[in-house]
Amino acid sequence: MQSGPGSFIVMDAPPGQEDCLPFVRIAGYLEAMHLNAPRIIEANLEEGFLLLSDLGSRQYLEELQRDASTAPALYSDALTALSTMQRRGTAYQGLLPPYDDELLRFEVSLFHDWLCGTHLEISLTEEEEHEWQDCCDVLVANALDQPQVFVHRDYHARNLMVTDQGNPGILDFQDAVEGPFTYDLASLLKDCYVKWPAEQVWQWALDFYKAIESAARDRIDEEQFRRYFELMGAQRHLKAAGIFARLNHRDGKPGYLADIPRTLSYIVDLGSRYEELGFLISLIEDRVLPRLKATP
Repeated sequence: MQSGPGSFIVMDAPPGQEDCLPFVRIAGYLEAMHLNAPRIIEANLEEGFLLLSDLGSRQYLEELQRDASTAPALYSDALTALSTMQRRGTAYQGLLPPYDDELLRFEVSLFHDWLCGTHLEISLTEEEEHEWQDCCDVLVANALDQPQVFVHRDYHARNLMVTDQGNPGILDFQDAVEGPFTYDLASLLKDCYVKWPAEQVWQWALDFYKAIESAARDRIDEEQFRRYFELMGAQRHLKAAGIFARLNHRDGKPGYLADIPRTLSYIVDLGSRYEELGFLISLIEDRVLPRLKATP
């Protein structure tokens, strides 16, 4: 929508299908943190209409795919914004739903139920089900053990916009929760839609780690941070792969199926570093990925 020299976004979210209130509330939190998210210009929650400021059309993902040399600057900005969100978000995180045991377990179950079960028709023996649950226990415990912060929950290249001022513009934040401090970091750096060399990913992660408060680094050494980060990524990638399969079967959106091999490759890349995930890595390598290739 154009109005004079400026442009705006009109959001139409019928109340029977969408609840705009979380979006409005969290947009307010992000504005208070001085982060670049859409501003609510006008709101009619009864009829589901919002008038928002426009962050433009230059999506991180498209920019990175067009010119990979932009990655250092774009990721530097995104990491700085994430650090700000966690630091200033302490005032608001207690107002968010918790990323608790139940939600974490539900998310990893999406891989089991929708990708393995519905899409690939892979069934596990009773013993394998126990091994699967053991892997889930490791991932959930890793998430719950971390410092809890303001979590965007979908902080990746499709939800970040390249802006001339206050880069990045931050979208799709309505599902924010209070949760593990490496969740958004893993979402950003181990992106389901674009993949960077492992050495570069770890360097960016270290940059983020070195920028946190020294008191936090005293409690979490570099090795512990790496475990938090890598296992958090595994939890998210199981969730995302399951969602992609669900989007195909439940919502008639097959386009995301092509992103599943990339998404699961991050877990395979962990290799022998985490013996407790041996069953999961073998399941993905030996059964899931080959069957994905063979499935139309």
